[in-house]
Amino acid sequence: METDRLMTIREMCDAYEVTPRTLRFYEAKELLFPIREGQKRLFTRRDRARLKLIMRGKRFGFSLEEIRQLLDLYDMGDQQHTQLVKTYSVAEDRLADMEQRRDELDAAILDLKEQMEWGANMIASLSADKTAAE
Repeated sequence: METDRLMTIREMCDAYEVTPRTLRFYEAKELLFPIREGQKRLFTRRDRARLKLIMRGKRFGFSLEEIRQLLDLYDMGDQQHTQLVKTYSVAEDRLADMEQRRDELDAAILDLKEQMEWGANMIASLSADKTAAE
């Protein structure tokens, strides 16, 4: 079956737009567990699924340690109940943090726009004064 096929490091890099260094780093951090044949690394369907989850977690701002802990909960033998509950909890915290950062950014953007409007008015006023004096 095609989904059970092993992938080389190059195939993984091409398929998921990551570098070999990234894959080796994730392996060193015990996030991925490719089959080793000498220097060759072969990635299983499970590795591919884990890589997708790692990339998604990083996009959401999860730390690699959080991701590793969540991935490790997969093998609890409870049909992923523990993993899902913990992931949902971490996601709630992450969402709250992202929304707070967005609100702070929105306030900073508004403040900057107001300062720029003041600056534009000052430039226009000074330009008008300069033109009138000439």
